[in-house]
Amino acid sequence: MGIKTADNDDSIPYAICLPFRERIDDSDIDPSFLDRFPLSFVKKNLVFPLKVEDGRLIVAVASPKSLYAVEDMGRSIGAPVSAVLAPQDKILEAINRHYERLSGSAQEVVNELHGESLDVIAHQFEEPKDLLELTNEAPIIRLLNSLLFQAVKERASDIHIEPFEREVDVRFRRDGALSSVLSPPKVVQEALISRVKIMSGLDIAEKRLPQDGRIRLLVAGRDIDVRVSVVPTTFGERVVLRLLDRKGAGVSLQEIGLSAAQTEAMDGLLRRNNGIILATGPTGSGKTTTLYAAMNRINFHERNIITVEDPVEYQLRGVGQIQVNTKIGLTFARGLRSILRQDPDVIMVGEIRDIETAEMAIQASLTGHLVLSTLHTNDAPSAVTRLVDMGVMPFLLSSSLTAVLAQRLVRVVCNNCREEYSPTEAELTVFGGRAPKRLFRGRGCDKCMKTGYSGQTGIFEFMHVDNEMRPVILKNPDSATIRKYAASRGMRTLREDGLDKAASGITTLEEVVRVAEND
Repeated sequence: MGIKTADNDDSIPYAICLPFRERIDDSDIDPSFLDRFPLSFVKKNLVFPLKVEDGRLIVAVASPKSLYAVEDMGRSIGAPVSAVLAPQDKILEAINRHYERLSGSAQEVVNELHGESLDVIAHQFEEPKDLLELTNEAPIIRLLNSLLFQAVKERASDIHIEPFEREVDVRFRRDGALSSVLSPPKVVQEALISRVKIMSGLDIAEKRLPQDGRIRLLVAGRDIDVRVSVVPTTFGERVVLRLLDRKGAGVSLQEIGLSAAQTEAMDGLLRRNNGIILATGPTGSGKTTTLYAAMNRINFHERNIITVEDPVEYQLRGVGQIQVNTKIGLTFARGLRSILRQDPDVIMVGEIRDIETAEMAIQASLTGHLVLSTLHTNDAPSAVTRLVDMGVMPFLLSSSLTAVLAQRLVRVVCNNCREEYSPTEAELTVFGGRAPKRLFRGRGCDKCMKTGYSGQTGIFEFMHVDNEMRPVILKNPDSATIRKYAASRGMRTLREDGLDKAASGITTLEEVVRVAEND
């Protein structure tokens, strides 16, 4: 199979036919040639060196127009080359996948710091096209870039830079668990934190007050949004960088871990024109991701969806998103009040924090709007008592609340090193009368960095507020009474949902016991 250039293409003065490859496998690549050609060169010309066949280096190209670059590659290595045509997306995928392996780790950069000036900080920062393209930069710049790149490569959600009396500790949060990755010299502390501030647009002279900022990066072809938090501590400023993959907004309800029955129930509620659906749980339990998944489910041209968030974590196409700014008085309540004048069908409020926001959300639901929001409670029944404690009248709550979805995140067993085993007697007692004959765990491998886990999923407690439950809420009962009634109506607890996921091999019993409290 080949391709022929157009007769009127002046860039290639003659017709050319090239062999065609639909894919580029690892077996087609000789890594020893990769460091011979800079990343900027192969990306600009959309070429990728493969391996030597019959004495000639084979180079994949996206277009015959890249043949001049292929000739340059041949002159560079002093050997004959041949070109094959490949899809552009396959070439870019190969470039991002293989060139990232050439980048040094943060520890390697720290090892190179000895003897270099640590006060060289670039105050004029130009955002790179890709962090992989940065080479021979000032040591502090290379150190931070290596940390960011390594965090993305290892699927870390957060980077913690923590100063202590005699050392600096850098930790990554991977799949919900923190682990130390680096201990740079104490002398780099000020320069490293100043570099973070410069990149995130913060005041490097202000070291007494907390500051928040953000950085947008492209790392190995992935668009990453980094939220930066800086707070003063006894031994210097402490920095936490939260990494958000901008593709994360496209998840579905099934992908976050909802069962088929829970997804079906949510679909029915999301098709309604009114009511309040709450996602509850502690910080970092995935509540916002759940709301984004719900909005993806109903994001049609026929519906006007507006959100008020703090901060706006992901950009959703077709959704109007408002960023809370308390410095100028733009609170959740004020933003919600303004949203109601925009003729919305669906409203998402990032968090209900006070009685004013709660009452506005209830009024919006009672006047024909579907409202999605989050609340900090330990379980689903506690959401009712929490709102009543805020000052919401029970009769308003019983007529507006339609569902509460409590959730936690558990780590997923690594598929690469997953193995089954027979549970012990102690483990079987946790399951009660539903004890499985086998359970699963990860042995630990290079792909999961010896942890036995790779990725996270949710366990859920779905409480549907139906017509039979509304009179119960109207009586203002405690959360135990609501829980007992909801369980009689078929509500599965967080622990029960987690045990089902452990029995099916999605997670481990150890994770469920760690995350879900005993009912």
